[in-house]
Amino acid sequence: MLYNIQIKVMPLKDLLDPQGKAIQNGMKNLGITSVTDVRVGKHVTLQIDAANENEAKLIAEEAGKKLLANPVMEFFEIELVN
Repeated sequence: MLYNIQIKVMPLKDLLDPQGKAIQNGMKNLGITSVTDVRVGKHVTLQIDAANENEAKLIAEEAGKKLLANPVMEFFEIELVN
């Protein structure tokens, strides 16, 4: 069965996010001053052929740990979508 999994990869909250800061500064330059913080991450959608939902989540977890996120700088969250 096919399962659609979304993986959100974000920088750890304690680390500086230079991309986010650049966007925040750009917003200030455009007069958008009410934004107090910006964090930039990655959104990855996987379509996984697996026997069941748990197996699909395990495959996505493995992809997140081994390829999609750098655990020193990032964390990831997995969500099953319809």
